[in-house]
Amino acid sequence: MPLDHLDLSNEVSTQMLTESVNDHRAWLSGQVDPSSTIITLGADALAETCAIVQAVRGQPLPLYLHSPEAFELTAWRKIMATASEKLNQGLGFTVIDRLPMDEFNDDDMKAVFWIVGQLIGRTVAQKWDGTMLYDVKDKGKAFGYGVRGSYTNVELVFHTDNAFGAAPPEYVGLLCKYPAVSGGISRFCSLYSVHNMMLRDHPALLKRLYAPMLFDRQAEHAPGRPKTALAPFFAFDGAKLTARANVQLVRKGHDVAGVDMEPELADALAAVEAVGNRPEFWLELPIERGQLQYLNNMELGHYRSHFEDHHDPVKKRHLFRTWHRNAGGRAYDG
Repeated sequence: MPLDHLDLSNEVSTQMLTESVNDHRAWLSGQVDPSSTIITLGADALAETCAIVQAVRGQPLPLYLHSPEAFELTAWRKIMATASEKLNQGLGFTVIDRLPMDEFNDDDMKAVFWIVGQLIGRTVAQKWDGTMLYDVKDKGKAFGYGVRGSYTNVELVFHTDNAFGAAPPEYVGLLCKYPAVSGGISRFCSLYSVHNMMLRDHPALLKRLYAPMLFDRQAEHAPGRPKTALAPFFAFDGAKLTARANVQLVRKGHDVAGVDMEPELADALAAVEAVGNRPEFWLELPIERGQLQYLNNMELGHYRSHFEDHHDPVKKRHLFRTWHRNAGGRAYDG
């Protein structure tokens, strides 16, 4: 391994989960109903949404200074408590249907998204420059070094957000301004189920996924700092499994570092990728205009299909994203 990398491998336990997990965390698509993840906004929550907008307009502040404590959110607190339960004791993701996007402007709806999302967890920076509310849209760039896949329309294989980061988010939130004309479909898979299958069919390769590997950091670091991070794909603390899941960034990490990937790691990445892509392991759920989507980023892998955009630039696929993490600081590296 090269010397010039961010070494995160000593921050996690080296023990391996050696037994299958058979509780709610390990689900297969045929066992669950994706509609069970949907929460509908009732009249009370919509009334509170309108009240938030009027309060924000009436007492302007920079968006990031708004917090839930300043608003009457009885209905929203119940909704987000239900959402948190689905993230932590359910399938690991939820869709809240939906904000009244056609009745208000983008800034109004971003404010609501920002305020109620903090009931899931503390919002944190998503880029090295401190960006807190992130635009997910195709900017016409080629997917490569220093260009995140979220700025393109390419297929994004199963992954966890910020797999290469010093402090990945615990939860990810999205608000859909406009979906794609076609494609851009979200899929979700339980990383516990993937781990179970790897343990059963590829135990030796699974062991390699607990050892350090290089991740491309996508140029999200201070000038002059290492371009790659060294970390394991899976980690287990004796009670909870977590994952830094992104086979694309591991392959890119070795390319960026100029390090040949050993055959065992290449085989392990191919195996875990193939397992996650098997239809029985994933649920598919489109995100529609005005819907909020939250997912557990430590236990769930998510995928986005290639998409085609609207010919009208105003109606191109555009989502607003938040990251939530309760540990460490709010800066990008925690």
